[in-house]
Amino acid sequence: MKRLSLEAELKGNSYPGRGIVIGKSDDGKYAVTAYFIMGRSENSRNRIFAEEGEGIRTQAFDESKLSDPRLIIYAPVRVLGNKTIVTNGDQTDTIYELMDKQQTFEQALRTREFEPDAPNYTPRISGIMHVGNGSYNYAMSILKSNNGSPDACNRYTFAYENPMSGEGHFIHTYMGDGNPLPSFEGEPKLVGIKGDIDDFTQQVWESLNEENKVSLFVRYIDIESGAYETRIVNKNQ
Repeated sequence: MKRLSLEAELKGNSYPGRGIVIGKSDDGKYAVTAYFIMGRSENSRNRIFAEEGEGIRTQAFDESKLSDPRLIIYAPVRVLGNKTIVTNGDQTDTIYELMDKQQTFEQALRTREFEPDAPNYTPRISGIMHVGNGSYNYAMSILKSNNGSPDACNRYTFAYENPMSGEGHFIHTYMGDGNPLPSFEGEPKLVGIKGDIDDFTQQVWESLNEENKVSLFVRYIDIESGAYETRIVNKNQ
């Protein structure tokens, strides 16, 4: 698979929707993840990321403008032991709760499907990172409608062992803008991971469409110690 430029992928798509990047820093020291949200409606754009425990939660920026909290207010990131869970919806909680009961990432997601937001039927995208004691692997998942039909859910899981330094994978909800919005197709894209946490945060944020971007979360996790650094960027300040 050809390695793509993450910046070029983002700049070339005005509306990838919500996206997850997981990989390893170019110096090989850190497990890296990023999660971003975008919006077209006032309700979707009226959001920020806020830290909550070891993870984050979406919140309304202006509570008076929050018209429908369903599908937009959730915890995108939670941490369970040495596992960091990153998703685009409340399936974060499903994964956390069922993995805490010794089920697998894939088993947990078997209990969920795409979002009930006809006619888009937005895919649920999820990632899990296992980090610590010098070991690192990750997996990503997408739950999609069957070519726009809500009658069936197509389920795909991709697992990555011993990731290469300076490489990651990128999955997002939409192929681009449209009505209905076209769901992501194919396996996660192989992309480059460059720079320290501040460099990478800036690269991603500046590459997202200015009109549609809402919030960005980035975390670098030390593969040896498990210690982490986080950056959050909100368009609404």
